[in-house]
Amino acid sequence: MVSTNYAPEHAGIGPYSAQIAEHLAELGADTHVLAGMPHYPAWRVHEEYRGRWRVREVREGVTVHRRRHTVPRRQTALRRGLFEASVLAHGIAAPPRVRPDVVLSQMPSLAGGVLGARIARRAGAPHAVVVQDLMGAAAGQSGMSGGGRVASFAGGVEGRVLRSAALVGVVHESFADRVAAMGVPRERVRVVPNWTHVRAPGGDRARTRARLGWPEDATVVLHSGNMGLKQGLEVLVETARLAGRDGGPGSGSGGTVRVVLMGEGHRRGRLREMARGVESLDFLPPADAEEFPEILAAADVLAVTQRASVLDMSLPSKLTSYFTAGRPVVASVAAGSGTAREVERSGAGVVVPPEDPEALLEAVRRLAGDPGRCAELGARGREYVERRLSRRAGLERITALLREASAAG
Repeated sequence: MVSTNYAPEHAGIGPYSAQIAEHLAELGADTHVLAGMPHYPAWRVHEEYRGRWRVREVREGVTVHRRRHTVPRRQTALRRGLFEASVLAHGIAAPPRVRPDVVLSQMPSLAGGVLGARIARRAGAPHAVVVQDLMGAAAGQSGMSGGGRVASFAGGVEGRVLRSAALVGVVHESFADRVAAMGVPRERVRVVPNWTHVRAPGGDRARTRARLGWPEDATVVLHSGNMGLKQGLEVLVETARLAGRDGGPGSGSGGTVRVVLMGEGHRRGRLREMARGVESLDFLPPADAEEFPEILAAADVLAVTQRASVLDMSLPSKLTSYFTAGRPVVASVAAGSGTAREVERSGAGVVVPPEDPEALLEAVRRLAGDPGRCAELGARGREYVERRLSRRAGLERITALLREASAAG
């Protein structure tokens, strides 16, 4: 497997890559992973890996080969390009000394896809790709400085990697049209949705809220995950500002509304600057694996936000955890986007226009005033997980993808 993100990263794609590799190792496969140094979502290399050039370690039966790369604290097209170039250069200079029977690449790392294709070609092995995010579309839609200039180049490289793959898995059907437009035959595309990688909450909700300082009579809106450009978290800062304004849309019946942003990311500092003087907004560091599901369940509403320009390049991995938590979801995203379609299909939440704090706050207020509907939406999320997003089902889909690629080899 080639995946720039891998355990011990606890957010984004890292947990999925780790669970896939560990599952394959449990099945008896000699499983190797070419990965980067752990750095996500803080975009800061974990302390125990700092200053190390190359690392070979065994985690849960998987041999992990790590290669050093740049880690940009600020996201611009140039800095992201340097990140990808350093991943590619070190991977080419020092590939793992193994001869695989099949190669699986996890993209959005453009360099990871190129490396996977190169390793597979040299070994004469089939190459399967799982598309988590589309890099070319991301460059054009995320709002990253200079992104428009590199979207065409990134999309071209991405297309060559996908066209050369034996099979291409996409985590949501909304990606299929984009992949087909790159010249990948439809018969080589498979939908392989992500699954929930966190346990269901089982603790004392009131105790968790008390520990976090959340009043029982407050409606807590929680966003968990990366604080980057494409998330468009400014809308939640403005929602909190409205909620705390006397006489504004956030006041009146239904109690107070508090917004909580939990996580890391290169936009965290900027968001804190924007939030100066906003008393109804709190920041929390990322939670560990044990606390995470309890904190999600302790909130009243779980928020997923994206910039209006984000349409078909990304599906937030946080959704699977949100559904598992059993709390209603409010999605401030573009209508018709993959994220909107997933929330609507699950029946676990409501979709409001992106970058519209008034609409977001109104939706939260409506939910706060209707506990029965909140319970119904939360129950639908858990049912959706059991029906479609179980870990067992997700890993079986990936295993089937690899077997099919090997057979087509």
